[in-house]
Amino acid sequence: MEELPPQVQHQLTQFQQTQQRAQALATQRRQLEINLRETERALKELENLGEDATLYKSVGRIMAETNSSNAKEELEDRKETLDLRVKTVERQQERINKKMEEMRAKIQDALRGQETPSEAA
Repeated sequence: MEELPPQVQHQLTQFQQTQQRAQALATQRRQLEINLRETERALKELENLGEDATLYKSVGRIMAETNSSNAKEELEDRKETLDLRVKTVERQQERINKKMEEMRAKIQDALRGQETPSEAA
């Protein structure tokens, strides 16, 4: 097999780097979704508790007492932030997947163009 032209090698390198970015985004999205589900479960548990229940939250390496309304407000804010971040990562994934398809097509075209002269020989 012939060595690939430098341009195609460069395109392949860029494609591999884009694949790595796509994998990193997928990992980031999974982690955000895990955090979102944990936050939603905490909110659900909080609803099952009475307003006068004693609650503690982790603050650094200590546990601090808090009330139900403050805890609920903080969890709702966290949920909203996580929802936004998940949607942002989803849009980034869509863009990067589209870019990868375009790159794949260009590489395939370049490889087909390279095969044609050698077939004629």
